[in-house]
Amino acid sequence: MTEILILGAGYAGMTAATGLAARTRKRDDVRITLVNPQARFTERLRLHQTAAGEEVADFQIPDMIEGMGVEFVQGWVTAIDAAAQTVLVDGTRALRYDTLVYALGSVADTESVPGVADHAHTLYNLAEARQLASRLHRLEAGARVVVCGTGLTGVESAAELADRYPGLRVTLLGRAEPGAALSEKARTYLQDGLARLGVTVRTGVEVAKVGPDIVEFVGGDYLPADVVLWTAGVRVSPLAEQAGLTVDDRGRIVTDTVLRSVSHPNVYAIGDAAAVRQNYGVIHGTCQSGMPTGAHAALSIALELKGRQPKPFRFGYFHLPISLGRGDAVVQFTRPDDSPNRFVLTGKRAVSYKEAVNAAPWEVFGRVKKYGAVASAVWRKGGRSTRIEA
Repeated sequence: MTEILILGAGYAGMTAATGLAARTRKRDDVRITLVNPQARFTERLRLHQTAAGEEVADFQIPDMIEGMGVEFVQGWVTAIDAAAQTVLVDGTRALRYDTLVYALGSVADTESVPGVADHAHTLYNLAEARQLASRLHRLEAGARVVVCGTGLTGVESAAELADRYPGLRVTLLGRAEPGAALSEKARTYLQDGLARLGVTVRTGVEVAKVGPDIVEFVGGDYLPADVVLWTAGVRVSPLAEQAGLTVDDRGRIVTDTVLRSVSHPNVYAIGDAAAVRQNYGVIHGTCQSGMPTGAHAALSIALELKGRQPKPFRFGYFHLPISLGRGDAVVQFTRPDDSPNRFVLTGKRAVSYKEAVNAAPWEVFGRVKKYGAVASAVWRKGGRSTRIEA
């Protein structure tokens, strides 16, 4: 019996699990086990909505894989023994593997700046988003909410909170201007949208410390805050490095061209926790890139089970969809290397497009479960299509 163990049931891990189950459903010599701390699937694309008090759909992982022949184990991965090919769950249960798919993702970096872990909220799981929603609901009009980090998560969060709570004073701050990677047209629309929502933007600052009611900057300046949301940076689990796998300077597993660990070829790394190099550089962790890595890992493992060699992974970016509250959005279409091209959607069309993107994973998972063909999964986006290559 070939034991395939998948760690993490986020967008990448779920794509790998469903794709691999579909490709091996006629085999009785393969056992697939999926490990995740929670039974509920975390829609990270919607966590800013949850933080603003909106209820989102409840997707249960056991229901999503029902009938596919995948065993679900709920628990935390606490150690990996690469030599013995075992994984320890909750410090007590050992699971053996022949092939490991490492999809543990990333979490907010609350360690680099003093005070963040103790005094700031983050948005990397449902519990954290609900905790922030509860805190915001108790604030009085005029309370100060500071969102640290001008990346896409920070922008969407600041816009969502300002849209939902117009009586709050929302400030978005960071080193770079919001939308710095966008074209001039998209960047201008994004910044005008933040202004329409009443979001104050402060750039060129670096946070030195977060206190219970203050954000302090390098250089001595500061900003009072009733609530701080931290979106400035992520980190990955140290488990891979502790297990002796080759990792990069950010702790991500370094992969070969087919997504196997360069030091342990029976370990596939996908999603945020993988350092996957393409001809334009190392891909960055998003749902857009994570799901194709999961699909490719599933196909590669299925080919290896048949004694065939996997093909190199190839991926190109397609878009940057950004919500600006519930009634506005901007979508920047990109070249494969993630640089902006001249096509931009704004307003209601962009809102519809963004919602289609958020819902796309369920179409993918559903097609895989029903038809068993990962490569046939097509995401419909604003009248255009892009195929997940696998």
